[in-house]
Amino acid sequence: MQPPPSITTCPVCKSHLQVITDPESGEDICNGCGMIVLDKIQNINQPEWRAFSNEEHEDRSRTGIPTSLAIHDMGLATVIGRSDRDASGKKIDAAMHATMQRLRTWDSRAPIHASSDISLIQAFNKLHILKDKLALPYAVVEKAAYIYRKAQYKKLSRGRLVSGLMAASVYAACRDMSTLRTLKDIAAASNIKRKHLAKAYRLLLIELDIKVPLVDQIKCIAKVANKANLSEKTKRQAISIINEVRRKDNEISYSAGKNPMGLAATILYLSCLKTGENKTQLDIAQAAGITEVTLRNRYKDLKSRLEFSNCKI
Repeated sequence: MQPPPSITTCPVCKSHLQVITDPESGEDICNGCGMIVLDKIQNINQPEWRAFSNEEHEDRSRTGIPTSLAIHDMGLATVIGRSDRDASGKKIDAAMHATMQRLRTWDSRAPIHASSDISLIQAFNKLHILKDKLALPYAVVEKAAYIYRKAQYKKLSRGRLVSGLMAASVYAACRDMSTLRTLKDIAAASNIKRKHLAKAYRLLLIELDIKVPLVDQIKCIAKVANKANLSEKTKRQAISIINEVRRKDNEISYSAGKNPMGLAATILYLSCLKTGENKTQLDIAQAAGITEVTLRNRYKDLKSRLEFSNCKI
């Protein structure tokens, strides 16, 4: 909050007034000498009332839910309440009660008048289920809803499963927001075959021209290490190895087209050999969701780029 227009210089240090606002105490303070210029400011980011329980908060709040792309009407529809009382708190009579019941019925039916609305309701129900199963953050859910709306606008949902296209949108949002969720994780959570999910994901990339970044290998290493119960020393050794790969070779040319979990598993296995931690290829491969053959093939590629004299596989 800026000081009043009449106050341009600090009354104590006589310098040009630069204000620091303290939201806790509600004071405007001079940056030069610490003089309190204003001691009462209006906090526009919080309501003027206080609540000490969820019920009290719901009773005192005057607004509904925030707008969201993950709701079929974006949260802008009105809802007639279920309380059978008027504005003064008195109970309404039987005739008015019947009228309100009919109004509630038509109010619930009015927003859903097209097949596209029904499709959005089904898709966003699947989205909220995936959000709970995969523990997705709010930003990823909003991004997935935005991608699905674009796909529906381009009529990509015609002739395709709503659940498959929604799961592909979730994976695209996770890749775009750098949230580590693999195709296998989303396919298992949505009960869809991995190849069908991958096909729908490629369709979104081509038709919507989505540019997704490469998967962060350090996040993959941390995920596999946590599943395999590896020590912190092994994790740090693996991170140093991936940094060495980045220095000696172009990571984009090396990891493009390959399973990022396979590279992470290989680097963790090499790190286990260096630190002496007793973990087999099978343990690391199962934690990463790959086969032992994939781990050995990635090792052969790494061996041609880096020198691991004491690491044999």
